[in-house]
Formats: sequence, C-alpha cells, structure tokens
Amino acid sequence: MVVLRREIGDVLRGARQRQGRTLREVSSAARVSLGYLSEVERGQKEASSELLGSICEALDVPLSLVLREVSDRVAVAEGLSIPDTVPADLATCMGGRHGWTARDELAPVG
Repeated sequence: MVVLRREIGDVLRGARQRQGRTLREVSSAARVSLGYLSEVERGQKEASSELLGSICEALDVPLSLVLREVSDRVAVAEGLSIPDTVPADLATCMGGRHGWTARDELAPVG
C-alpha cells in the first residue's frame, strides 16, 4: 500500500539533497523545527498544506511539481504508465533555479 506521507517525504528529501542543502538550512528557511522536517522527510509526520508550502518555498521548488512527482509515484505503484507531459516553457522556466530541470529532477519512479 502506498503511504502518501512517505512519498511526499521522499520527494522533498530528494529535492533538498540534489541542492546539497542540510536539514538545518531548509528547516531554518521554512521556519519549522529540524526534528519535525526530518520526520516529514522520513514519512513519519503528515505535513499540513501550509507546512508543505513553506518547505517548498524554502527549497525554491513549486508545490505543483512536488505534488506531480508524488502523483506519478502513486500512479506507478498502481501500475499506471506515466507520460512525460511537462510543458517546454515550464521546463525552461525552472532550468535556472538550483539546477532544477522539471522532469530531470522529478523523474517517475519505476
């Protein structure tokens, strides 16, 4: 069974690690305790929409891309095929932010 909080945590941890940032840096920028962010990343705590928004802002990653990656992971777990449908203008727009390139960084699992 897919546990949504684990998938969200995995996506957030992956984004943070690709940026070479520490839990401390991101927790400070998101104004959330280090321990709580760690629990969110490990899928032990359910992040509220407000907290998730703060973490995404601290990572300079659009919430929509995080949620899309989570959705793709759930779909893969359900046995669905995931087409790459990120618009070219969004991929271009995201290219300069922390090395973020839409599908390169948020690639479907599986």
